[in-house]
Amino acid sequence: MAVQPPSIVNKPYRLAEIIKETPDVDTFRFKSADGSKLAFDPGMFVMLTWIGDGTVQKITRAFSVASAPNSDELEFEIHMIHGRLTSKLEEAKVGDMYTVTGPYGQFRFIPKEDKKVLFIAGGTGLAPFMSMLRELRINSYDNDVALLYSVRYPDEIIRKGELEELDASLNLKTTICVTRPTEPRSEGWTGETGHVSPEMIKKHVPDFMDRTAYICGPLGFVKAVQDSLTQINVPKDKVKADVWG
Repeated sequence: MAVQPPSIVNKPYRLAEIIKETPDVDTFRFKSADGSKLAFDPGMFVMLTWIGDGTVQKITRAFSVASAPNSDELEFEIHMIHGRLTSKLEEAKVGDMYTVTGPYGQFRFIPKEDKKVLFIAGGTGLAPFMSMLRELRINSYDNDVALLYSVRYPDEIIRKGELEELDASLNLKTTICVTRPTEPRSEGWTGETGHVSPEMIKKHVPDFMDRTAYICGPLGFVKAVQDSLTQINVPKDKVKADVWG
């Protein structure tokens, strides 16, 4: 029987911490004003709302939750693109109040149902996978996980140190691929290069047919990865995707 999704709530959250993650990505951590925790399955998203001080102006955007379920905090990995909400977040200060509504989405990872998986992330599409991996670590699950993580440059790797720790502590094999290896920002990179392709999947995850694939990233990335999986005959019912942008 499928696990039912958690109930949707609407609550005020206080900005607790801002971390400069990469040149273009900041980590934002929020805590609920009443101290309660949000029930959600790893992979789900919420709507984060900024409300103008003393005004009726509101700006809302969806973000995947990077923190583990039942954490004291909600963590988001946000690409600071100078959009309507990110422009407000650029000026944000610890202690500022926002509203969180959710959780939402069918991009849900239930560890007891999917024991062998392939996670494929592009850029800040890593966020829901961080939630999934943190859930595995906290509960000492032994799921077999292969992670392909695509970034343009090495300095865009989000939560690099934690990824290394997770790779060492979980039944996890992580492959990071840099898509612009010839540019100055990639100098010194000795790892995998190029876009996620059928050849890359077969090279790093030879047992891909035994796994359920989860994909998250911008639309073009997700479509390209879906095409790659189709080319190597992965059934569509074994592919789950979350698209943003």
